[in-house]
Amino acid sequence: MTGKIQAVVSACFRGMVYHYRNWAKSLHFRILNSPVPESQEQSLERLERTTTPLVAKASELPDGFVVAPHAHSRAQLIHALTGVITVTTAFGRWMVPPGHALWIPAHVVHSVVANGDVSLRSLYVMPGAVEGLPATSRVVGMTDLMRSLMIEAVKFPMGCEAEGRAGLIMALILEEIPHLPELPLGLPFPADPKLAGLCGRFVQNPSAGALIDSWADRMGMSRRTFTRFFRRETGVSLSDWRQQASIFAALPRLARGDLVTNVALDLGYDSPAAFTVMFKRMTGVAPSSYLRNAEG
Repeated sequence: MTGKIQAVVSACFRGMVYHYRNWAKSLHFRILNSPVPESQEQSLERLERTTTPLVAKASELPDGFVVAPHAHSRAQLIHALTGVITVTTAFGRWMVPPGHALWIPAHVVHSVVANGDVSLRSLYVMPGAVEGLPATSRVVGMTDLMRSLMIEAVKFPMGCEAEGRAGLIMALILEEIPHLPELPLGLPFPADPKLAGLCGRFVQNPSAGALIDSWADRMGMSRRTFTRFFRRETGVSLSDWRQQASIFAALPRLARGDLVTNVALDLGYDSPAAFTVMFKRMTGVAPSSYLRNAEG
């Protein structure tokens, strides 16, 4: 009897070994034959080889993901369906919340940081593809038409010849880009290293209480000289620049669901009402409804 039991156990064991060996081979096969995600370099190379005037691409970026500095021979329109991205170039920083897009001219080196989980839709436009394309980086508002067109455009294979419905969609996108309204969500950075250092530290720790006289003293200038110098370096007044920097600090926190009161007080405002007035003046809507309106 014992011999029969041992034979049964042995047969079962051999069967299990056979089963798991085949399972392991199958798993190994699936791993070897699964698609390997494209690297940033491979994606750029494929883009550069494409000859069509317009290319659309979808990307999903997890919270905190950083796209390393790079450039391409095409202009790029980046639209965040969800989440908030911050794009940095040598000329400044731009924040792109839902409902907005950023236009980046060809050959401009830029990096991207995701604030929250970000679903991106990008258009890569060959220079001269249509008249009226912006010559400088800028945040633009997304119309319902453009948003719908971009969502459809990313379904087409990269580099496909645009004919029929695809051709009509791509052609309409090119015509719409020059008509997107520019919005004040850029943060220009000065070229002067010392002033750029002051601006960088403020971005890291913005405060509504920062005074022009304090900045002028640090630069070794009179208030009047510093005011002119700052505007010459950035194109805006220090007051407007500080408020825009505060918007940059506030938007990612609002996207995460932080209370407006907490954000306002942390940024040094005396009350949520004072922060709301500034925010509404800069963006056109109150902070409590900004992201909801952008997504809707």
